[in-house]
Amino acid sequence: QVQLVESGGGLVQAGGSLRLSCATSGDRFSSYAMGWFRQTPGKEREFVAHISWSGVYRYYTDSVKGRFTISRDNVKNTVYLQMNNLKPEDTAVYYCAVTQKRSIDYARRDAYDYWGQGTQVTVSS
Repeated sequence: QVQLVESGGGLVQAGGSLRLSCATSGDRFSSYAMGWFRQTPGKEREFVAHISWSGVYRYYTDSVKGRFTISRDNVKNTVYLQMNNLKPEDTAVYYCAVTQKRSIDYARRDAYDYWGQGTQVTVSS
């Protein structure tokens, strides 16, 4: 069982920045690929970003490319999502997730094995 705890959410004005963190338990963090998803009420949880276990490969949904950056620290067992130039449409609960699978479709929710509890991000206009 892997436990994930997100932090760093909050209220920010449009154009501002936030950095989300996701601390992960266990001693196999460096072998996990990680993802960030987000969800708004009444909508499906959608893919935001993914980082491979090595950190070499990173993928983003089109709407956040150039504004969000996913990174990881394999010493601190933590994955980050730096969010710049935030827009009101980025308002959502953000979830991190971990997968132990290889050769996955990283944008699919069912590719991930464990999820955090989520952190709220609210962007005011």
